[in-house]
Amino acid sequence: MFHRGGNSNEDQGDDSLQQESKVNELRNAIGPITGRSLQCCTDACLRRYLEARSWNLDKAKKMLEETLKWRSTYKPEEIRWHEVAIEGETGKVYRANFHDRRGRTVLILRPGKQNTKSINNQLRHLVYLIENAILNLPEGQEQMAWLIDFNGWSISNSVPVKAARDTINILQNHYPERLAIAFLYNPPRIFEAFWKIVKYFLDAKTFKKVKFVYPKNVDSVELMRSYFDDENLPTEFGGKAILEYDHEEFSRLMVQDDVKSASFWGFDNKHQEATNGHHDAEVAPEPIGLVPPAI
Repeated sequence: MFHRGGNSNEDQGDDSLQQESKVNELRNAIGPITGRSLQCCTDACLRRYLEARSWNLDKAKKMLEETLKWRSTYKPEEIRWHEVAIEGETGKVYRANFHDRRGRTVLILRPGKQNTKSINNQLRHLVYLIENAILNLPEGQEQMAWLIDFNGWSISNSVPVKAARDTINILQNHYPERLAIAFLYNPPRIFEAFWKIVKYFLDAKTFKKVKFVYPKNVDSVELMRSYFDDENLPTEFGGKAILEYDHEEFSRLMVQDDVKSASFWGFDNKHQEATNGHHDAEVAPEPIGLVPPAI
């Protein structure tokens, strides 16, 4: 919808007006909202939900309402680093200290470094980091990139299919249009069996964003390098940067970001500690920063 063959400024202006009109329709359709839901529902947020549902108003409304309900119970914005820090001890998921060529926040995932058994807390950890990635998006940027390193991965340390499905559902349904690209680097042949099951949980839009990269496949390597500078890309992904995860240093950064997040949402850490006693919630939402959040 809204895509024409021409590239004139007039056509682009018409598209922009139509999109703005749809955003206003969606805002009217969801009715009065207050509190954190109001903070979430920026125009940019509503546009992402419309885009995820091909600008179908009814489908976007249903999707957004389900997210607001999920956020009201899961409370992703109340998760704090100290609750999930144990999950990060091996650096299995963390925010990189570099961006892609378009300035997007990068999450590095290393499933071979799985170190815990609680699926619920693993999901909370991932949700926390998705929210944190959004919190740290540069102004004007709405998406993140994922780099997934399969070194050390095996069927024995892989997540259960249900956990993979839940993770995908959270990303797709509660963080629509937040993922720009996900590169799966050099997965072993045995991963194909796992992928044949998991890929059916992906919607068409998300499926197109998942790219497999193999060191001996020149085209796949070149595609990844079109997104990242070699100087930034870790050697584990064929780049030149040395990847060293320092859990203590990363923890300090996360505690600082927790303060920023609490400030945005309007509560301090004492309130946070008093209200957040549910360590076994279900899945994951997004980070919201001092710029208006966006679910």
